Amino acid sequence: MGTEEYKGVFIYAQQVDNKLSNISLELLGKAKDLAADLDEKVTAVLIGSGVSGLTDELATYGADRVIVVDDPALKDYRTEPYTHALSSVIDEYKPEIMLVGATAIGRDLGPRVSARVKTGLTADCTQLDIGDFPLTPIPGQEDKQLHRQLLMTRPAFGGNTIATIACPENRPQMATVRPGVMQKKEPVAGAKAEIVEFNPGFKEDNCYVEIEKIVKEVSNVANIADAKILVSGGRGVGSPENFKLLEDLADALGGTVSCSRAVVDSGWKPKELQVGQTGQTVRPHVYFAIGISGAIQHAAGMEDSDIIIAINKDENAPIFDIADYGVIGDLNQIVPEITKKICEKKEKQGKAGN
Repeated sequence: MGTEEYKGVFIYAQQVDNKLSNISLELLGKAKDLAADLDEKVTAVLIGSGVSGLTDELATYGADRVIVVDDPALKDYRTEPYTHALSSVIDEYKPEIMLVGATAIGRDLGPRVSARVKTGLTADCTQLDIGDFPLTPIPGQEDKQLHRQLLMTRPAFGGNTIATIACPENRPQMATVRPGVMQKKEPVAGAKAEIVEFNPGFKEDNCYVEIEKIVKEVSNVANIADAKILVSGGRGVGSPENFKLLEDLADALGGTVSCSRAVVDSGWKPKELQVGQTGQTVRPHVYFAIGISGAIQHAAGMEDSDIIIAINKDENAPIFDIADYGVIGDLNQIVPEITKKICEKKEKQGKAGN
């Protein structure tokens, strides 16, 4: 494969019900950084039916060009027509880098597209950089070190190590990226992008599934990815009943309760509240880690929080290595006292306001 003809950083702009998913805007933010390092442009690939109205939003968040594949066959996500659409765009426009969100849709779409265009795929990435590969030159083979490669970093072996992967011989370099890991850029009002309409044609065949019914489930669980304050508990909380202490603190702060994988595995809290490698990646202003040891699997999902406050009776817990503030002691005594002080302060402020 001649890699020199592949240019630009592309992202798959996921939309559901003609509304852009947050991951699309997060990918645009990272794509801008990668494109700047390569001196290339950013292209968003928008696939759906009646989706042309979303191009302006993509432009304001950093897309230099939007390739629109609009067809009635693409109204709802189905594996075969979407795979055909994205792989056809790649074959036609030859991107150097192709990024897809590691959502339920992206985890289905990304591997199928990579197989169809005959390239590799690094799944569930938490970091992307442009650099040299191998990372360290091999003695006597320095001339074989490749430059300007996409270095794709992801947890491996159950989160016990971090692997950096490259795809030096095939293009595009493809990765799926965990939602919540990359940061959106500030939108630029009035920004415009080149709009390209492309349709490879769609013909129903035996690979097309038929959607008989779409059932939308209404969840009563808070979206922890959007929370500004998270009060997160781990196995050290001791019991599901003890989470009442964390809920009281969260209520006092106007925050949301979340948890570690051990809590979910024990059946104390639902999966939707899990933070970490196999849960959600969060970036709140304040993150309370209460009774959480701070294993790498959990840290991967919250270490970019603005302020991390750890409460743990084990002074050697790894969580203290990444915490901004640490309190060593019994959470059963410490957490109610914090809640009490916050409530007292709010009460005083209320009286002063009157």
